[in-house]
Amino acid sequence: MTQPTTAPSPAKSKQKKDARDIRADALKIANSIKIEGQTPVETKAIANGIQRGMEMFLRQQSEKTRDLDKRSKKIKQIANQLAQQKSDDKEEEMVVIQKQFPLPWILLAASWILFIIVLWFLR
Repeated sequence: MTQPTTAPSPAKSKQKKDARDIRADALKIANSIKIEGQTPVETKAIANGIQRGMEMFLRQQSEKTRDLDKRSKKIKQIANQLAQQKSDDKEEEMVVIQKQFPLPWILLAASWILFIIVLWFLR
């Protein structure tokens, strides 16, 4: 039986390619700063150091990017919550206005009744 070949995921192949590119770039840099009498082992050690530095830098940059993404998501979430609270507050204000609507009419009726009673007794 033949097994289906699974292609590596694009993220993994890109990471591997990036690692190869970093290794090649580090070797180019190490070769460009090579001093006379430097052994290939020393050049390779320098290239490894440069590679580690580049990887560390890329890792820090990706952490910063993730951090910024998290912050922007939090800000958007807070903005949505505030907008929702404002709409809820508007609805509550409408409800409060509807509850207070009969009160002035009741007070008006009570004042007229009291006015009529006072006029009745003063006659």
